[in-house]
Formats: sequence, C-alpha cells, structure tokens
Amino acid sequence: MDPVIIVGAGPVGLTLALALARQEVPCVVLDEGPGKDEPRPARTVVLREETTVLLERLTGTSLSRRGLHWAGWRSSRRGQVIRETVFDDTAPGPLHIAQHELTGVLRTALAGRPLVRTAAHSRVDAVEQEPGGVTVHTRGPEGTWWRGSHLVGCDGPRSTVRKLLDIRFPGRTAVERYAVAALRTELPWPGQALLHRQPPWRSSGPSAGEIVGRPLPDGVWRLDWLLPPGKDLVTPELLVNRIRETLTGWSGGSVPAYDLLDTGVHTVHHRLARRWRAGRVLLAGDAAHLLGALGTQGLEEGLRDADNLAWKLALAWHHGHHEALLDSYQHERRGAVAARLRSADQHLPQVRGGGGLRSYVPGAGRGHDALLADGHLGRGALGALGTYGGSPLAPGDLDGTVDVDTAPGSPVTDVRVTAEDGAFVRLRDRLGRGALLVVLVAPGTGVWERKHWMTAGVMPRLAAAVTALPCRAELLVTESYPGAAAHTVLLVRPDGHLVTALNGVRPADLYTAAEAALGGNPAGAPEPDGGTRPESAPETSPAPDDPAADDPAADGPAADGGADGGTETETATGTR
Repeated sequence: MDPVIIVGAGPVGLTLALALARQEVPCVVLDEGPGKDEPRPARTVVLREETTVLLERLTGTSLSRRGLHWAGWRSSRRGQVIRETVFDDTAPGPLHIAQHELTGVLRTALAGRPLVRTAAHSRVDAVEQEPGGVTVHTRGPEGTWWRGSHLVGCDGPRSTVRKLLDIRFPGRTAVERYAVAALRTELPWPGQALLHRQPPWRSSGPSAGEIVGRPLPDGVWRLDWLLPPGKDLVTPELLVNRIRETLTGWSGGSVPAYDLLDTGVHTVHHRLARRWRAGRVLLAGDAAHLLGALGTQGLEEGLRDADNLAWKLALAWHHGHHEALLDSYQHERRGAVAARLRSADQHLPQVRGGGGLRSYVPGAGRGHDALLADGHLGRGALGALGTYGGSPLAPGDLDGTVDVDTAPGSPVTDVRVTAEDGAFVRLRDRLGRGALLVVLVAPGTGVWERKHWMTAGVMPRLAAAVTALPCRAELLVTESYPGAAAHTVLLVRPDGHLVTALNGVRPADLYTAAEAALGGNPAGAPEPDGGTRPESAPETSPAPDDPAADDPAADGPAADGGADGGTETETATGTR
C-alpha cells in the first residue's frame, strides 16, 4: 500500500512520521531544506511534562540531556516578587530546549526507522487527489512525482499545501512582538525562569513592557523583551542597550560578563485555518494554526495535532479509509486550538490595555501576572491541555458509566499499571501503539504475580470482552486511579484521552464505547480484527453477596519546517 506523505520536516512533521512508523505505517517526509537545521539558540521551545514524555517515548532519547527542566518560576512586578514556584520530581518543571536540538533528536530517531524515507530539497508545487490516494509533485535537483495514501501538510505558516488546497487562513497579524537574545551569563536565579513586568529601571508606559528570562543548558539564557505596538526597527544598538540595562537591573548595579550568541525578533500571529482536512489531505502544526500571545506555546499544540492524528491515520491506513475517524481530527484539534485562541484574544486587551479604569482596580495587576505565568507554564485558561468532551467519538450515554476524576475526553492520569507480561510500567508508556487500553482498577493486585489472578474474579470475563473488541486492545491493571472505585473499567484512546469509565465488566457497553471511539464501523465493512459485537449482557460487576468481590485476596485478587512549530525568530537587523 502507498505510504503517507508528510510535507515539512520540522518538529511536527518529524514527530508525526515517528508516531506513524511506531504503528507500522510507512511514510515519506518531503523536506524543502537540506535535511539539517542551522543552530539558532534564540529559537527555542517550551514543553510541558506530558509532551516531553510523548517525544521521549517516540525517540527513545532523554530530552533532559539536550534541554533544561526549570527548577522554578518567579513572577515580579517592578521590584517585588509576586509569585514563586519550585518544581521537583513529583511536579517537574517545563523543559526548555533549542529547536535545532529537538529536531536533531527527531532526525536521529527517524534515521533508524526503515519505514520512513526523508527526501531533502523537495519543494511541493502540485497536489492531486482521487478516491484511492494522493499524488504530489516536487521540484528540486530531482523533481519527481510521489504517490501516497494520504498527505499531511506540516509545512509551516506559509504552507504550500494549504495554499494549493485554497484553504483560507484568517486571523490577526502581529498580535505581539518581541526582541529576543540568547546569551551565556550568570544570573541570580540559576535554572529558574522568570517574568518581570514593569521593571523599575524602565520608565512607565507602554514601552516599559515586560521581560521573560528562560534558562537553557550550559549557562545559556533566552531573554524576550515585549516591544511596543508598531513596526519600529530593532537595531543592534537598541538590543545591546536592552541587554545591558536588564543584566544591570537584575545583578544589582553592574553588568555581569556575558557572551551574546544569537538575536532575533519574534512576531506573534493568531490564525486558524478554516479547514484542516480536504479529502485525503490534512493540515497540522503551524500550517493549521498560529498562536503564541501571553506566554502560550504554539509548538505544543502542533505536537498534540500529531499525537491525535497518528493513531487515526494508522487505523485508516491499516483498515481502510474512514471518514468519521479522520473528520474527528479536525473537530477535536481545531476546537481545542480555537478555544485557546479565544481565551488569549479575550484576555489580551485586559493584560496589555494599560491605563484607563482597569489600572485602578485593586489586584488587577497581580491577576494579570498570574494569568501570564499560567500561559508560560501551560496551566489555567491560557495554557491548560485541550479536552475532547464534545468529540464525535464520544460514546454517549451508557448504562454502566461512572464518574472518575478524569472527565471523558480529557487526558488520563499517569498511574502505575501491570502490563500483559506482568511488568510494572507507567500508563503513558503504553500509549501511541494504535491499541485501545482497557484499565481495570483492582486494589491488591500489586502484591500478587499476574499469573495468580489472571484466572480469578472478574478477570476471565474482562479478558474475553477485551478480545471481542472491534480493534486491537491491551488489558492493563492498576491498584488505584483518582476518583475510581474498585472494579472500575477505564477505556483509554491510543493518544491517552479517556473514552469512558464503566462500573464493572460490561461487555456490551465496552464494545459500544470502543466502536464509538473508532468512529463507528463503516456501513457494510467487516468488523476490524475479527471483532464480534456482543449481545446485551448483564453487568458483571461484583455482586454484594460474592465473597471474592469484596476481598481481592480471596483465591488470588478478584481483579483483574524546519517548517513548523517553535518560537519563530527573525534575525534582528545587523545583529547576530
């Protein structure tokens, strides 16, 4: 069968290729560039823990060796510290990494994947599609035609794929603008990121702005200065003055030694493509959306696009084109990004307005500082993970549904589980394989070997129900899950979002939920993987008079591009 064609070899395109290869889908990555990235210390990305785990799972590499997990965060206004957060192993800080380091790790991981082919110097100039596939023409040293089952445009803000499909990309231009510098120096807060608003060494007014400092490995810092509205030229003299002024203010009156490594101007745009799918062609990353005001990170959303799309595209590739499943990608991801854009646009006038009555409201400044910090840290209204509660893949009302602390459509909590081979692993480690996860909450199982309880209690009935599901599924067992009672059964999508939680073993409900999560079975198509829909069956949650139900230990436990993403900087005039 034809491979999936991915246009763009930035972080999103490379991540999507790795995710598809992990699910045994061949890919061709068309890279407009030379196949390597120019080192730019001033172009960096910030990744929350969940995204870091996703990338490490795909690459098999610890990103902590290439980036830096922040030790803490501090927010200051004028000369006063307003908020200080300390991160530790139980609550790790975001990972800050240069984008060329990240793409280097992704490229190295792809080099060992026989299912992935990368073609450098390949610029797309024509796309044609028919019911059975997609044909793409590239120009370059060896211009040629490529044939694929599907095409994903990950080719950045100026996406050729999007333009060839004539998809509109409306939004706002130059929402915010920053001068950026990467330098090696010593600051009073090693490893700690900071947001400083209205620093006392600058005059009041819109030009006072704010400064964000984010540490990188080897004593390198990225500093961002918010620029006043307009298109004033950022000259070398202006940038050097900002650097010296800031370092002097932070270091108590004298300029510490520093080595300027890179500079740039980062302009934030807010745009959202009207459509993310046209037949067998889809958009992801910066080709589909641009955001980044008020501390939000655009690349993370692009990586979530890849995670959401990969398992759906893999199922369509293995089992046949599935309209509803592929349509759900646009519904879920476009909805999540649109919500973040709306939130940023709603808060932008309040945070950046300055003056007026708002400046006299007690506590308004502190509230804005907290909002900005949440945007930088991936929390709150600006930064929280998107959920898919209104997804077309939601199963609807089921008789056996129960509530847990994770709402349907939200990312599941990472708990320790027992895998099918008896090993103890983290739930996140089982994601991204194209299989649904069925997790049984069974207190007491941790002290028993799996072989002793696989045939005890509800396990045989649950194992049989999992085997009958309409696609490949993995049965896992956990001691506990937040908000879940004993014998709760969780159904989890391959990208880690909860489908539903059921009260006990309910084969019919489990099958219905699994089928819904796959977009339903296409009319007239055979059940995937030989699944057979179970007849309505009585619930098999433990009965009150069953001794084994209340005692897990009875007879053994009764349980069981460079196109996309990143912080884009343009070299400041005359500076390097």
